[in-house]
Amino acid sequence: MVTTSVDERHPGFGERGNGHGGHATHDVANQPAPLAPYDASDDIPLLEGLRREGAGWAEEDLRRLGRLAGSAQVQEWSEQANRHEPELRTHDRYGHRIDEVEFHPSWHHLMRTAVAEGLAAAPWADDRPGAHVARTAGGLVWGHTDAGHGCPTSMTYAAVPVLRRQPELAKVYEPLLTSREYEPGLRVPTEKRGLLAGMGMTEKQGGSDVRTNTTTATPTAEPGVYALRGHKWFTSAPMCDVFLVLAQAPGGLSCFLVPRVLPDGTRNTFRIQRLKDKLGNRSNASSEPEFDGTAAWLVGPEGQGVKTIIEMVNCTRLDCVMMSAALMRKTLVEAGHHVRHRSAFGARLVDQPLMRNVLADLALESEAATTLTLRLAGAADRAVRGDAGEAAFRRIATAVGKYWVTKRGPAFTAEALECLGGNGYVEESGMPRHYREAPLLSIWEGSGNVNALDVLRALGRDPATAQALLDELALSRGADARLDAAVVRLKDLLAEGAQVNARRLVERMALALQGSLLVRHAPPAVADAFCATRLGGDWGHAFGTLPAAAGLDALVDRALPDTA
Repeated sequence: MVTTSVDERHPGFGERGNGHGGHATHDVANQPAPLAPYDASDDIPLLEGLRREGAGWAEEDLRRLGRLAGSAQVQEWSEQANRHEPELRTHDRYGHRIDEVEFHPSWHHLMRTAVAEGLAAAPWADDRPGAHVARTAGGLVWGHTDAGHGCPTSMTYAAVPVLRRQPELAKVYEPLLTSREYEPGLRVPTEKRGLLAGMGMTEKQGGSDVRTNTTTATPTAEPGVYALRGHKWFTSAPMCDVFLVLAQAPGGLSCFLVPRVLPDGTRNTFRIQRLKDKLGNRSNASSEPEFDGTAAWLVGPEGQGVKTIIEMVNCTRLDCVMMSAALMRKTLVEAGHHVRHRSAFGARLVDQPLMRNVLADLALESEAATTLTLRLAGAADRAVRGDAGEAAFRRIATAVGKYWVTKRGPAFTAEALECLGGNGYVEESGMPRHYREAPLLSIWEGSGNVNALDVLRALGRDPATAQALLDELALSRGADARLDAAVVRLKDLLAEGAQVNARRLVERMALALQGSLLVRHAPPAVADAFCATRLGGDWGHAFGTLPAAAGLDALVDRALPDTA
């Protein structure tokens, strides 16, 4: 890894009164140098998981992407894209309705890189086993930048398997969605070198209860083409080229493809009423569009909208897990860098036992999240290639992982921020941006309750999903008594199946699954600490409460990259 000395990054660093006319009150001491440049792929569990899940062939590219993600320039792009938020322009200077959103150039730099690196829909055009794992690993690395632009790349990735339900549409759009060319601006889709996709599911009266949608779809004289009328409540990335939308057709709730620009070059009716003023994810534009005679093409049969679009949801839920794990890793690296270079009470923070306990606990949580993310990506990759067992495992484990990892994100990020003290509460540190980002991933693609209920639904409709999860857990049987006991308790809870216990059930599923993966694949110190705390109960209610015998030094040394 290429590192830069403090003196190279800060000419004159340490000179008394530098830049302040010699006033000693402005001396800067005991402050870390900026983290960038660093290598975002310098992550042992990530690289081990990449190889284990069949994408070791992508390691060289992943390492290159990691160095790029951690570069000073790209970190600056990320900050600028959030400081200069997207702006809505409903009309041009002459009064024509245009409904466009303007972004800072840094947004386009990030998007262009992400698409070129295959982080959108490129894996669907890649026949190599592990292609979807490689994309997820790339997202874990590129997630060290800005989270907002991960929304359109995620939706573009997830749109392809849905469009395949309508082969004639897939034939036209799939080659452009899987392209590695980023071409912003609204034009006829087939005249562009690459496309992005968004989706519009929720409406104000229903939210996640999409079956209550009131947007109507009226058939036109052209077969398969409908006219939509209604108002969507959350439609992210409105400058995407095409959208998958749910609306009520004569045969029931159905899925439709809505292009922003029609084949004849005219603008489709897509009136953006406003952009959402969000807690986080502010670099990404989330909008409320109004449809009024909007042309839309049916995807899948009428009345099967949820069944058609559910594959998109499965894909974007995996990306929620991925982005939460990436955010954990990013904030852990930031915290580790700070405590290595700051002293208090006569010693470096990183050398103080209580701080090492906090870092070790965060490192344990981060490794469990990363390991689970890559296992889910491996299941998705093998399911796409026809593995029925992995498809059943993916069906339940993705919802389980989405519930748990995204729930852990906000508490994790808050603790990492606290490692920086007051410095972490200042916008310049970047930590407040990460903290605001964390809750979104639990809300997006179904809140905690929605995912927990989805697990119950899967168990009730397809017993093969429960068996797939138990088969996975059986791979570690006998390796750790605490894990074995947790699986027994899980089986007892599975037999109850009561909605009131859904969160407890899914939490135990997630912890048992993470424990099983770590017992099989992580060093003994990591697996033992996880089983002792998360499964055995030798843990407090906040991070930094690991038992003294947990091997803190081994956990910290494994987790923290070499940052100058």
